[in-house]
Amino acid sequence: MKEPDNQGNYKKLNDGSIGSVHIADEVVAIIAGLAATEAEGVEAMAGNITNELVSKLGMKNLSKGVKVEVTAQNVAVDMALTMKYGYSIPETSRTVQEKVKAAIENMTGLNVTEVNVRIAGVNINQES
Repeated sequence: MKEPDNQGNYKKLNDGSIGSVHIADEVVAIIAGLAATEAEGVEAMAGNITNELVSKLGMKNLSKGVKVEVTAQNVAVDMALTMKYGYSIPETSRTVQEKVKAAIENMTGLNVTEVNVRIAGVNINQES
């Protein structure tokens, strides 16, 4: 059972445990972003203009383009991706959904109810 606290963290309660574990929303978003970029055909996470500016300044934002909503029982993920040219959007999106769901559930124990993927762009630069 999970109980939300007031700072975007969720307390994961375990019966008979010696303490408590708090998982920040940002951690769930980072896990989702890393899992998505492991899928073949994904070029990068897409973000808003602020995230693009931050990344150009040299600061890494691993949750760029990822929004998570954690409730008492479930996690919903919305993400925006830039794809590589030539890959199937439906197949790549399905792979991303499966990888993100598995990564979050395996690493946090939270239940993922949905992973919504938005294709924000396609990288058409062909490397020779």
